[in-house]
Amino acid sequence: MAGSGASEDQKFCLREVLDTFKLCLSQNKEVYLEHYVAGWRGLVKFLSSLGSVFGFISKDAVNKIQILVGHLDGENGSQYVTVQSMVKYELENELVDLSKRGSHPESGCRTLLRLHRALRWLELFLERLRTSAEDSKTPVMCAEAYNESLAQHHPWVVRKAAGMAFPWLPGRTAFFEVMNVGTPEQVVAMLGEALPLISEVYQITEDLYAQHNLLDLP
Repeated sequence: MAGSGASEDQKFCLREVLDTFKLCLSQNKEVYLEHYVAGWRGLVKFLSSLGSVFGFISKDAVNKIQILVGHLDGENGSQYVTVQSMVKYELENELVDLSKRGSHPESGCRTLLRLHRALRWLELFLERLRTSAEDSKTPVMCAEAYNESLAQHHPWVVRKAAGMAFPWLPGRTAFFEVMNVGTPEQVVAMLGEALPLISEVYQITEDLYAQHNLLDLP
């Protein structure tokens, strides 16, 4: 967008992410890829607004978003409308390599899996932020959430970098300010609304991937 609103476009707003995840699920609980990607764009803004601490995750997320947008805008875009249709299409056309050879590094299934794992970490961390009353514990909360989720899929060198980054995290108050919602009470209320939606999208994706043995794609 042109004009003075450009910087506003770059600012994170929790309301936007909430609205996007509301749009993510169809009536029969399929996950619309376009809205999933849009939700992640908002989450990347959140990570970026906290400085370089989460650079190792946000850079990878941006790369994965671009790959998925490429699929959505590509000649087979109609096959990528939902996560369910994407999984069906890629499996039927052997576009997913279940072996360690990894000859389809940009398959939609593999790409989404990387975002899916990171979504779990953010969900766990935001839930801790929502329910904690202590301003000083964000590094601990973030590390705990990371160790319960993403750490299991990262090589040692990335885990080491993450461990060095967490102690530099701002306090809970600073996180709440970044969310551009209002008072801490308003942030807590909106997180209370957003997190069950994010959790449901995560769980539907998790179950779908488990059903097709896709949770450990190389």
